[in-house]
Amino acid sequence: MTRVAGIDCGTNSIRLLVADFDPATGELVELDRRMTIVRLGQGVDKTGRLAPEALERTFAACREYASVIEEFGAERVRFVATSASRDAENRDEFVQGVFGILGVEPEVISGDEEAEFSFTGATRELVTHDHLERPFLVVDIGGGSTEFVVGEEHVRAARSVDVGCVRMTERHLVVDGVVTDPPTAEQIAAIRADVEAALDLAAQTVPLAEARTLVGLAGSVTTVAAIALGLPEYLSSEIHHARIPYETVREISERMLTATHAERAAIPVMHPGRVDVIGAGALVLLAIMERTGAAEVVVSEHDILDGIAIKTAEEVEADRKRS
Repeated sequence: MTRVAGIDCGTNSIRLLVADFDPATGELVELDRRMTIVRLGQGVDKTGRLAPEALERTFAACREYASVIEEFGAERVRFVATSASRDAENRDEFVQGVFGILGVEPEVISGDEEAEFSFTGATRELVTHDHLERPFLVVDIGGGSTEFVVGEEHVRAARSVDVGCVRMTERHLVVDGVVTDPPTAEQIAAIRADVEAALDLAAQTVPLAEARTLVGLAGSVTTVAAIALGLPEYLSSEIHHARIPYETVREISERMLTATHAERAAIPVMHPGRVDVIGAGALVLLAIMERTGAAEVVVSEHDILDGIAIKTAEEVEADRKRS
Protein backbone atom coordinates (compact mmCIF):
# COMPACT_ATOMS: atom_id res chain seq x y z
CA MET A 1 0.00 0.00 0.00
CA THR A 2 1.17 3.51 -0.85
CA ARG A 3 0.08 6.32 1.49
CA VAL A 4 -0.47 9.69 -0.15
CA ALA A 5 -2.14 13.00 0.60
CA GLY A 6 -4.02 15.03 -1.97
CA ILE A 7 -5.18 18.61 -1.51
CA ASP A 8 -7.68 20.30 -3.81
CA CYS A 9 -7.81 24.06 -3.42
CA GLY A 10 -10.72 25.52 -5.36
CA THR A 11 -12.51 28.85 -5.52
CA ASN A 12 -14.82 28.14 -2.59
CA SER A 13 -13.26 25.36 -0.54
CA ILE A 14 -10.02 23.55 0.22
CA ARG A 15 -10.12 19.80 0.83
CA LEU A 16 -7.73 17.13 2.05
CA LEU A 17 -7.68 13.39 1.43
CA VAL A 18 -5.16 11.07 3.06
CA ALA A 19 -5.46 7.54 1.65
CA ASP A 20 -3.71 4.25 1.09
CA PHE A 21 -3.55 3.06 -2.52
CA ASP A 22 -3.61 -0.63 -3.36
CA PRO A 23 -1.62 -1.07 -6.60
CA ALA A 24 -3.07 -4.55 -7.11
CA THR A 25 -6.67 -3.34 -7.33
CA GLY A 26 -6.22 0.37 -8.12
CA GLU A 27 -8.46 1.21 -5.16
CA LEU A 28 -8.11 3.89 -2.51
CA VAL A 29 -8.65 3.24 1.20
CA GLU A 30 -9.65 6.52 2.78
CA LEU A 31 -7.95 7.44 6.07
CA ASP A 32 -8.95 11.08 6.49
CA ARG A 33 -11.09 13.40 4.38
CA ARG A 34 -11.97 16.94 5.35
CA MET A 35 -13.18 20.19 3.82
CA THR A 36 -12.93 23.84 4.83
CA ILE A 37 -14.80 26.72 3.17
CA VAL A 38 -12.14 29.41 2.65
CA ARG A 39 -13.67 31.36 -0.29
CA LEU A 40 -10.23 31.84 -1.88
CA GLY A 41 -11.96 33.27 -4.96
CA GLN A 42 -13.55 36.13 -3.01
CA GLY A 43 -13.68 39.09 -5.39
CA VAL A 44 -11.33 37.57 -8.01
CA ASP A 45 -13.87 37.93 -10.83
CA LYS A 46 -14.02 41.69 -10.12
CA THR A 47 -10.49 42.60 -8.96
CA GLY A 48 -8.32 39.95 -10.60
CA ARG A 49 -6.49 39.47 -7.28
CA LEU A 50 -6.69 37.13 -4.29
CA ALA A 51 -7.90 39.12 -1.27
CA PRO A 52 -5.58 39.22 1.79
CA GLU A 53 -8.30 37.84 4.09
CA ALA A 54 -9.02 35.02 1.61
CA LEU A 55 -5.34 34.09 1.53
CA GLU A 56 -5.16 34.04 5.35
CA ARG A 57 -8.23 31.78 5.60
CA THR A 58 -6.59 29.43 3.11
CA PHE A 59 -3.23 29.43 4.90
CA ALA A 60 -4.97 28.68 8.22
CA ALA A 61 -6.56 25.60 6.65
CA CYS A 62 -3.18 24.58 5.22
CA ARG A 63 -1.65 24.70 8.69
CA GLU A 64 -4.37 22.38 9.97
CA TYR A 65 -3.87 20.01 7.04
CA ALA A 66 -0.09 19.97 7.55
CA SER A 67 -0.65 18.58 11.06
CA VAL A 68 -2.96 15.85 9.75
CA ILE A 69 -0.51 14.85 7.01
CA GLU A 70 2.33 14.65 9.53
CA GLU A 71 0.19 12.53 11.86
CA PHE A 72 -0.57 9.97 9.14
CA GLY A 73 2.89 10.04 7.59
CA ALA A 74 1.97 10.38 3.92
CA GLU A 75 4.73 9.31 1.53
CA ARG A 76 3.95 12.05 -0.97
CA VAL A 77 1.80 15.17 -0.91
CA ARG A 78 0.25 16.81 -3.95
CA PHE A 79 -1.45 20.19 -3.82
CA VAL A 80 -3.61 21.12 -6.78
CA ALA A 81 -5.03 24.61 -7.19
CA THR A 82 -7.86 25.36 -9.56
CA SER A 83 -9.91 28.22 -10.93
CA ALA A 84 -9.36 31.16 -8.55
CA SER A 85 -5.58 30.83 -8.43
CA ARG A 86 -5.38 30.45 -12.23
CA ASP A 87 -7.06 33.81 -12.65
CA ALA A 88 -5.28 35.87 -9.97
CA GLU A 89 -2.54 38.41 -10.66
CA ASN A 90 -0.96 37.79 -7.23
CA ARG A 91 -0.95 34.00 -7.39
CA ASP A 92 2.81 33.98 -6.55
CA GLU A 93 1.90 35.17 -3.04
CA PHE A 94 -0.44 32.18 -2.77
CA VAL A 95 2.18 29.73 -4.08
CA GLN A 96 4.87 30.97 -1.68
CA GLY A 97 2.52 30.85 1.30
CA VAL A 98 1.46 27.26 0.62
CA PHE A 99 5.06 26.14 0.08
CA GLY A 100 6.12 27.69 3.37
CA ILE A 101 3.45 25.74 5.27
CA LEU A 102 3.30 22.38 3.48
CA GLY A 103 6.69 22.15 1.81
CA VAL A 104 5.14 21.50 -1.60
CA GLU A 105 4.45 23.94 -4.38
CA PRO A 106 0.84 24.15 -5.54
CA GLU A 107 0.24 22.96 -9.09
CA VAL A 108 -1.94 25.58 -10.72
CA ILE A 109 -3.46 23.18 -13.20
CA SER A 110 -5.28 23.89 -16.43
CA GLY A 111 -8.99 23.28 -16.85
CA ASP A 112 -8.26 20.22 -18.97
CA GLU A 113 -6.02 18.73 -16.28
CA GLU A 114 -8.70 19.47 -13.70
CA ALA A 115 -11.20 17.59 -15.86
CA GLU A 116 -8.88 14.57 -16.14
CA PHE A 117 -8.49 14.32 -12.36
CA SER A 118 -12.24 14.72 -11.83
CA PHE A 119 -13.11 12.00 -14.31
CA THR A 120 -10.62 9.54 -12.80
CA GLY A 121 -11.89 10.14 -9.28
CA ALA A 122 -15.57 9.98 -10.19
CA THR A 123 -15.61 6.97 -12.50
CA ARG A 124 -12.98 4.59 -11.06
CA GLU A 125 -15.78 2.79 -9.17
CA LEU A 126 -18.60 3.39 -11.66
CA VAL A 127 -16.99 1.46 -14.52
CA THR A 128 -17.89 -1.75 -12.65
CA HIS A 129 -21.59 -0.84 -12.56
CA ASP A 130 -23.15 -2.70 -15.49
CA HIS A 131 -26.51 -0.95 -15.04
CA LEU A 132 -25.04 2.47 -15.86
CA GLU A 133 -24.92 3.23 -19.57
CA ARG A 134 -21.84 4.76 -21.16
CA PRO A 135 -20.38 7.13 -22.10
CA PHE A 136 -20.35 9.07 -18.84
CA LEU A 137 -20.65 12.84 -18.74
CA VAL A 138 -18.90 14.01 -15.59
CA VAL A 139 -19.73 17.57 -14.52
CA ASP A 140 -17.74 19.15 -11.69
CA ILE A 141 -19.55 22.32 -10.61
CA GLY A 142 -16.99 24.31 -8.66
CA GLY A 143 -16.90 27.81 -7.26
CA GLY A 144 -15.29 29.50 -10.25
CA SER A 145 -15.59 27.03 -13.08
CA THR A 146 -17.39 23.90 -14.25
CA GLU A 147 -15.63 21.00 -15.93
CA PHE A 148 -17.35 18.80 -18.52
CA VAL A 149 -15.77 15.45 -19.34
CA VAL A 150 -17.10 12.69 -21.60
CA GLY A 151 -15.58 9.23 -21.65
CA GLU A 152 -15.99 5.54 -21.05
CA GLU A 153 -13.08 4.22 -18.99
CA HIS A 154 -10.84 7.09 -20.10
CA VAL A 155 -11.40 10.72 -21.06
CA ARG A 156 -12.53 11.26 -24.62
CA ALA A 157 -13.18 15.01 -24.52
CA ALA A 158 -13.07 17.70 -21.85
CA ARG A 159 -13.72 21.41 -21.44
CA SER A 160 -13.62 23.85 -18.55
CA VAL A 161 -15.87 26.91 -18.62
CA ASP A 162 -15.95 29.90 -16.29
CA VAL A 163 -19.30 29.39 -14.59
CA GLY A 164 -19.39 28.29 -10.96
CA CYS A 165 -21.51 28.95 -7.90
CA VAL A 166 -19.27 31.68 -6.43
CA ARG A 167 -18.50 33.39 -9.74
CA MET A 168 -22.21 33.50 -10.74
CA THR A 169 -23.26 34.71 -7.28
CA GLU A 170 -20.69 37.51 -7.18
CA ARG A 171 -21.29 38.53 -10.79
CA HIS A 172 -25.08 38.65 -10.70
CA LEU A 173 -26.48 38.47 -7.16
CA VAL A 174 -24.24 40.88 -5.21
CA VAL A 175 -25.42 44.50 -5.11
CA ASP A 176 -23.41 47.07 -3.08
CA GLY A 177 -21.52 44.25 -1.42
CA VAL A 178 -24.62 42.37 -0.28
CA VAL A 179 -26.15 39.20 -1.76
CA THR A 180 -29.73 39.87 -2.90
CA ASP A 181 -32.09 37.95 -0.63
CA PRO A 182 -33.84 36.37 -2.48
CA PRO A 183 -32.65 37.19 -6.03
CA THR A 184 -34.88 38.90 -8.54
CA ALA A 185 -36.19 37.25 -11.71
CA GLU A 186 -33.83 39.48 -13.73
CA GLN A 187 -30.80 38.34 -11.73
CA ILE A 188 -31.75 34.68 -12.15
CA ALA A 189 -32.21 35.23 -15.89
CA ALA A 190 -28.73 36.78 -16.08
CA ILE A 191 -27.17 33.70 -14.45
CA ARG A 192 -29.11 31.45 -16.78
CA ALA A 193 -27.87 33.41 -19.82
CA ASP A 194 -24.24 33.03 -18.69
CA VAL A 195 -24.69 29.29 -18.08
CA GLU A 196 -26.35 28.74 -21.46
CA ALA A 197 -23.49 30.57 -23.19
CA ALA A 198 -21.00 28.41 -21.29
CA LEU A 199 -22.87 25.27 -22.35
CA ASP A 200 -22.64 26.42 -25.97
CA LEU A 201 -18.88 26.78 -25.47
CA ALA A 202 -18.52 23.38 -23.81
CA ALA A 203 -20.52 21.71 -26.58
CA GLN A 204 -17.94 22.85 -29.15
CA THR A 205 -15.45 20.43 -27.56
CA VAL A 206 -17.47 17.90 -25.58
CA PRO A 207 -20.25 15.84 -27.25
CA LEU A 208 -22.79 16.52 -24.50
CA ALA A 209 -25.64 14.87 -26.39
CA GLU A 210 -23.78 11.55 -26.64
CA ALA A 211 -23.65 11.01 -22.88
CA ARG A 212 -25.84 8.27 -21.41
CA THR A 213 -25.11 8.76 -17.69
CA LEU A 214 -24.70 12.17 -16.05
CA VAL A 215 -22.36 12.11 -13.03
CA GLY A 216 -22.38 15.20 -10.82
CA LEU A 217 -19.55 16.25 -8.51
CA ALA A 218 -18.69 18.86 -5.87
CA GLY A 219 -20.54 20.73 -3.16
CA SER A 220 -23.43 22.23 -5.10
CA VAL A 221 -24.41 18.81 -6.44
CA THR A 222 -23.92 16.91 -3.19
CA THR A 223 -25.88 19.55 -1.27
CA VAL A 224 -28.78 19.31 -3.72
CA ALA A 225 -28.66 15.53 -3.28
CA ALA A 226 -28.64 15.79 0.52
CA ILE A 227 -31.70 18.07 0.39
CA ALA A 228 -33.44 15.72 -2.05
CA LEU A 229 -32.83 12.76 0.25
CA GLY A 230 -34.22 14.66 3.25
CA LEU A 231 -31.18 13.87 5.37
CA PRO A 232 -31.14 15.13 8.98
CA GLU A 233 -27.42 15.84 8.59
CA TYR A 234 -24.82 15.59 5.85
CA LEU A 235 -24.13 11.86 5.42
CA SER A 236 -21.57 11.15 2.73
CA SER A 237 -22.38 7.41 2.65
CA GLU A 238 -26.03 8.16 1.80
CA ILE A 239 -25.19 10.78 -0.83
CA HIS A 240 -22.49 8.77 -2.68
CA HIS A 241 -24.01 7.24 -5.83
CA ALA A 242 -27.50 8.58 -5.06
CA ARG A 243 -29.59 9.05 -8.20
CA ILE A 244 -31.58 12.29 -8.17
CA PRO A 245 -34.33 12.77 -10.79
CA TYR A 246 -34.51 15.89 -12.97
CA GLU A 247 -37.86 16.97 -11.52
CA THR A 248 -36.44 16.92 -8.00
CA VAL A 249 -33.42 19.00 -9.08
CA ARG A 250 -35.79 21.51 -10.70
CA GLU A 251 -37.90 21.79 -7.53
CA ILE A 252 -34.86 22.26 -5.29
CA SER A 253 -33.30 24.82 -7.66
CA GLU A 254 -36.49 26.89 -7.58
CA ARG A 255 -36.69 26.56 -3.80
CA MET A 256 -33.08 27.71 -3.30
CA LEU A 257 -33.59 30.71 -5.60
CA THR A 258 -36.77 31.88 -3.87
CA ALA A 259 -35.76 31.20 -0.26
CA THR A 260 -34.26 33.81 2.05
CA HIS A 261 -30.79 33.48 3.56
CA ALA A 262 -32.34 32.41 6.87
CA GLU A 263 -34.50 29.75 5.21
CA ARG A 264 -31.53 28.26 3.34
CA ALA A 265 -29.34 28.39 6.44
CA ALA A 266 -31.99 26.46 8.40
CA ILE A 267 -31.70 23.42 6.12
CA PRO A 268 -29.94 20.75 8.25
CA VAL A 269 -27.45 19.68 5.55
CA MET A 270 -26.48 23.20 4.47
CA HIS A 271 -22.86 24.14 5.15
CA PRO A 272 -22.68 27.77 6.37
CA GLY A 273 -20.22 28.62 3.60
CA ARG A 274 -22.65 27.42 0.94
CA VAL A 275 -25.79 29.29 2.03
CA ASP A 276 -25.31 32.26 -0.33
CA VAL A 277 -24.06 30.30 -3.36
CA ILE A 278 -26.28 27.20 -3.45
CA GLY A 279 -28.95 28.92 -5.56
CA ALA A 280 -26.51 29.63 -8.39
CA GLY A 281 -24.94 26.18 -8.05
CA ALA A 282 -28.28 24.40 -8.24
CA LEU A 283 -29.24 26.48 -11.28
CA VAL A 284 -26.03 25.44 -13.08
CA LEU A 285 -26.88 21.77 -12.45
CA LEU A 286 -30.47 22.26 -13.63
CA ALA A 287 -29.36 23.97 -16.86
CA ILE A 288 -26.93 21.11 -17.60
CA MET A 289 -29.67 18.51 -17.12
CA GLU A 290 -32.02 20.42 -19.38
CA ARG A 291 -29.39 20.85 -22.09
CA THR A 292 -28.39 17.17 -22.05
CA GLY A 293 -31.86 15.76 -21.50
CA ALA A 294 -30.64 13.81 -18.46
CA ALA A 295 -33.48 12.13 -16.57
CA GLU A 296 -31.33 11.92 -13.44
CA VAL A 297 -27.92 12.77 -12.04
CA VAL A 298 -25.73 10.15 -10.37
CA VAL A 299 -24.04 11.93 -7.47
CA SER A 300 -20.46 11.07 -6.58
CA GLU A 301 -18.62 11.99 -3.41
CA HIS A 302 -15.46 10.85 -5.17
CA ASP A 303 -14.14 13.53 -7.45
CA ILE A 304 -11.05 15.55 -8.32
CA LEU A 305 -9.61 14.93 -4.83
CA ASP A 306 -9.72 11.15 -5.33
CA GLY A 307 -8.28 11.59 -8.83
CA ILE A 308 -5.36 13.59 -7.39
CA ALA A 309 -4.65 10.86 -4.82
CA ILE A 310 -4.90 8.04 -7.39
CA LYS A 311 -2.60 9.74 -9.90
CA THR A 312 -0.10 10.66 -7.17
CA ALA A 313 0.02 7.08 -5.85
CA GLU A 314 0.45 5.72 -9.38
CA GLU A 315 3.41 8.07 -9.85
CA VAL A 316 4.97 6.82 -6.59
CA GLU A 317 4.55 3.22 -7.80
CA ALA A 318 6.10 4.07 -11.16
CA ASP A 319 9.08 5.75 -9.43
CA ARG A 320 9.60 2.63 -7.33
CA LYS A 321 9.68 0.39 -10.38
CA ARG A 322 12.18 2.66 -12.12
CA SER A 323 14.49 2.64 -9.08
